[in-house]
Amino acid sequence: MYRKRLWTMRQFAGFGSARQTNERFKFLLSRGQTGLSTAFDLPTLMGRDADDALALGEVGRCGVAISTLADFEVLFDGINLGDVSVSKTINAPAAILMAFYIATADKQGVPRNKLRGTCQNDILKEFHAQNEVYFPPAESVGLVLDTIEFCAKELPQYNPVSVSGYHIRERGSTAAQELAFTLGDGLHYVEESIKRGVDVDDFAPRISFFFNSHNDFFEEIAKFRAARRMWAHFMRDRCGAKNERSMWLRFHAQTAGCSLYSKQPYVNLMRVAYQAMAAVMGGCQSLHTNSMDETLCLPTEDAVTLALRTQQVLAYETGVTNSADPLGGSFFVETMTNDIETEARDYITHIDEMGGMIAAVEEGYIRREIEDAAFKYGMAVERGHKKLVGVTDFAHEDEPPIEMLKIGNDVEQAVIADLKRVKSQRSSAAVASALKLITAESKAGRNVMPSLIEGAKAYCTVGEMMQALELSLGRYDTGQLG
Repeated sequence: MYRKRLWTMRQFAGFGSARQTNERFKFLLSRGQTGLSTAFDLPTLMGRDADDALALGEVGRCGVAISTLADFEVLFDGINLGDVSVSKTINAPAAILMAFYIATADKQGVPRNKLRGTCQNDILKEFHAQNEVYFPPAESVGLVLDTIEFCAKELPQYNPVSVSGYHIRERGSTAAQELAFTLGDGLHYVEESIKRGVDVDDFAPRISFFFNSHNDFFEEIAKFRAARRMWAHFMRDRCGAKNERSMWLRFHAQTAGCSLYSKQPYVNLMRVAYQAMAAVMGGCQSLHTNSMDETLCLPTEDAVTLALRTQQVLAYETGVTNSADPLGGSFFVETMTNDIETEARDYITHIDEMGGMIAAVEEGYIRREIEDAAFKYGMAVERGHKKLVGVTDFAHEDEPPIEMLKIGNDVEQAVIADLKRVKSQRSSAAVASALKLITAESKAGRNVMPSLIEGAKAYCTVGEMMQALELSLGRYDTGQLG
């Protein structure tokens, strides 16, 4: 049985200031795209404001700089949040950025039950791989659970967490490890939400996933197939889901940044194309294709266009969208799917035996497993067992230079000036009262989302609200990550 399967061609909107990204959003909307996606810059990801001394030189360099609700008001100026779906790449301060989003919608008069979109908000993978953490593991997960619970009640169309294996694979995991640790993280969020008294079918249909699509074509397809099967079984048999939609594993895929190289960067176009095809044949619902120059700089407009054209050739010329599971029934692919599932299940069983995901994080088990896999891969390359085209083999000395994008300091200066203006115009009393409430609600063990929304409306900054939460949740010593 064949059927047409469509997926979203995602374009991440810009870098720099909220104003620049708003212009990019409006351009995409003029082309008929209603699914918008933005990544926040490094200081924002780390819970720091643009004027923080440790943010100097990083503001707007790789993602959109956000410090207060005023930045969101600029970001979505002229864009009705009831008409678009917005994906946000943010983790440790995710609850705060969600509060900005909800406060913006409230000011626009958009009912919360009409809001659509996704927040990455997967803090566990930060402890496994990416290191952008602020609070201790259990307390960090508590914030994720607050967002899941809040969205189940007030934002029924919103995806409060995108459980992310991408970063785990980028750190060096195997395909089976990416699958195991990602589904293990998702299970932890689901089971802890159930312990809070939230009905699984009230939130599980809005849990989404984000996977890496790497070089081994058939292995990646098998991984995606195993993921769907495993998640359906876990949700039905382990979590007691009754709604079929709770058992669906909806996932976004992105081609593997760690597989791209600065040598012969045009070869990266071929790598991305094959990885993208594996993701589509594996059943992804949406797709991001990396730019060929990403190992050298932020992508140029030409590189972004070629990445988009890769998707368009797949969608309109290859016919790969005509079947939901084109390799189903293949002895090779079915066997590989079973093998990957068995290995991933063994990992999840071991994590359960350790006492669960938090215990595994605190003992460093998952990071050690990933680091061992990365070491083995590196040794295979070094010994010549793994060939890298244009890098270890088929290289040449004289490579023509390619255009590179460079970001000036003007963005940072403008963003800091805007933040200074907002601070001078807001009510100091309202800020102090809102921050006090955030700390009190957190200490009392209540859901902090309502207080964070009030803090957003008082124009408290990201950094101020993170510090208010820190008074209750504590601060994690990132030196423990290794």
